[in-house]
Amino acid sequence: MERRNFIKTASIGSAALLASIYGQALPQDRKIKIGLIGAGWYGMVITKAALKVGGVEVVAICDVDTDHLKNSADEVAALQGVRPKTFKYYQDLLDVKGLEAVFIGTPPHWHALQFIAACEKGLDIYCEKPLAYDIREGLAMVKAAQKAGNIVQIGFQRRQSAAFRKAKELIDGGTIGNVHQIAAQINYNPVLQDTTIQAPPASLDWEEWCGPAPKLDYRPNIAHKAWRLEKEYGNGHLVDWGIHLIDGIRLIMGETMPTEFYTTGGILELKNKITTPDTLTANMAFRKAPVVWQHRLWGTGDPNKEFNNGILFHGEKASLFTGDSKIILYPAGKDAKVEELSIPQVAMQENHVENFLNAVRAKDQSIINSTPEDAFRSTATVQLAMISHYTGSLVKWDAAKNEIVDNKAALLLMKRDYRGKYKHP
Repeated sequence: MERRNFIKTASIGSAALLASIYGQALPQDRKIKIGLIGAGWYGMVITKAALKVGGVEVVAICDVDTDHLKNSADEVAALQGVRPKTFKYYQDLLDVKGLEAVFIGTPPHWHALQFIAACEKGLDIYCEKPLAYDIREGLAMVKAAQKAGNIVQIGFQRRQSAAFRKAKELIDGGTIGNVHQIAAQINYNPVLQDTTIQAPPASLDWEEWCGPAPKLDYRPNIAHKAWRLEKEYGNGHLVDWGIHLIDGIRLIMGETMPTEFYTTGGILELKNKITTPDTLTANMAFRKAPVVWQHRLWGTGDPNKEFNNGILFHGEKASLFTGDSKIILYPAGKDAKVEELSIPQVAMQENHVENFLNAVRAKDQSIINSTPEDAFRSTATVQLAMISHYTGSLVKWDAAKNEIVDNKAALLLMKRDYRGKYKHP
């Protein structure tokens, strides 16, 4: 079928949308003093985004890998002209005089303890997604932020996506009619690291990196950047990457959380390489329309490659595909023409960080795009889908009580035991 651009004013509208995504910029007459907890890959992504936006000074960095610590401090010093203080332990960083806000870029199993400690210090927080490793942690984090009254942004940067916002505009405007089914997927073949058990690098304190999570034997495939497909640290592809699309669905449809979950799948092709499903189908009973998530970490992915990463909204008038940088409309009818709109990604990460910094300057929580309460709903949604998989059962969720009902095995997985000296919040 032929494709053409739809909505003649779309390009103008998209440009205006990009200019107003995070509101009017606020004066940058002073530099916000920030600290970075976790100076690896994505910790530095968000830190460099802040430095690019401007109006900040990175005054401290901490990491349990001395190479990460030195290299990141060197890079920050080169970018801002002042070298930040460096620490191994986040508790020491939180005590830095004059610190106003922290960026948390550690793996999810560390988020809760670091987040709550920062709340207790009265610091503003930008924390990477997912909000928490388990559901009880997430609830404790929301409670801590509410008690502190601080400014908190969670790193769902696709909330700045112009494509997602245009999809919401079209759906809310009735372009595709009543939405009755939604499908989402991200299929890709991961590049795996060495799975051989070995001694950790001399620069890495593996005991501290594991922290409250189980301390597994070290191998590169579960450590820096590769922890996402390890059950004990990242909890798999849906929780790590698919969560962005689930959050997008919630945003576009104005949804809260599903009431039921049923998930099937397993490790079919990557046995002895990863510990979370390489094949997954999750059914989520949202209020307005059921959502089906699927992923394959092997093979060819979707036969139509443009659908490998995105969301399909099926309405009675049309189906709408939304990716990171385009929208495709498939109207109903034999002779209907497919209509496509390209909406390039423009600085989503920088916009999301700037949204946080503007809120910090204004001390205005209402500016925030991704609150801890809303981040909890997206995070708990994917966690509950995985609990259904791990228990092989239907999981029912009572949003009023924030509890799994009528399923003892699933209820136990809302909280995992912490290791050693660490106390679960």
